[in-house]
Amino acid sequence: MAAFEITREGAVAHLRLTRPEASNALDMSFWRGFGPAVSALDRTGEVHALVISGEGRNFCAGMDISVFSSGAILPAETSAQRQAFHQAVRDLQDALTALEKARFPVIAAVHGACVGAGLDMVSACDLRLASADALFRIEEINIGMMADVGSLQRLPKILPEGVVRELAYLGNSLTAGRAERLGFVNAVLPDAEAVVAAALEMARTIAGKAPLAVTGSKAAIGYARDHTVAEGLEWVAVMQGSLWNPSDILTAIQARRSKETPAFAALAPLVTPGSEG
Repeated sequence: MAAFEITREGAVAHLRLTRPEASNALDMSFWRGFGPAVSALDRTGEVHALVISGEGRNFCAGMDISVFSSGAILPAETSAQRQAFHQAVRDLQDALTALEKARFPVIAAVHGACVGAGLDMVSACDLRLASADALFRIEEINIGMMADVGSLQRLPKILPEGVVRELAYLGNSLTAGRAERLGFVNAVLPDAEAVVAAALEMARTIAGKAPLAVTGSKAAIGYARDHTVAEGLEWVAVMQGSLWNPSDILTAIQARRSKETPAFAALAPLVTPGSEG
């Protein structure tokens, strides 16, 4: 069975993790295909929001044990193997970083357990919704290793540092209610069905905004996270000049006055090097 499936409804894409029998643990087919799939959606310019959800009882149980037992990552006895290990970890990181690099916002619709690499994934999303029974856990510390695919780097930008240290050292769970109070999740819904419905509605609302303004806002927030206020202000002044689109502004104003749905142009498709001819 495929690790995930993607469907489209207009400008909204929905990626579902489809290994419910394994609580959507992320096997090598996921790691090989996920980054390219997200990048492919971005290249079209037609996707303006992406929802990620999981089938079955849990959102994601983390890294599938087969990733380790296959020998693709584990060997690190020689210098050459350690160099290959380093590159393998970078490849895993890059797969999830595709979510941050995508021009569209990504919404995680989480229910049940979201642990290990699953938490790495949702940490790279723009928005997170959770069911009342959802829980988040840095599982790696419980199996004798440190997390290395994004949680320890992204969570301190979202959660209080003391809470991240608690999760990283103790290996305990962050409940949905506490996650909402701390600002990690945007809302808590009764169950998985409600979470997905709310995420898709949020995605449709985003898709109804001017795509250039949305992608510019995502880029500005990401830049501000990693730079000083002064650097962020200078960056956004330059970026605004490059994205300034009077047509979108007039369209939005006229739609508001007429109470009609605005029709904005899609983003330009991205050209893959070597694909021109």
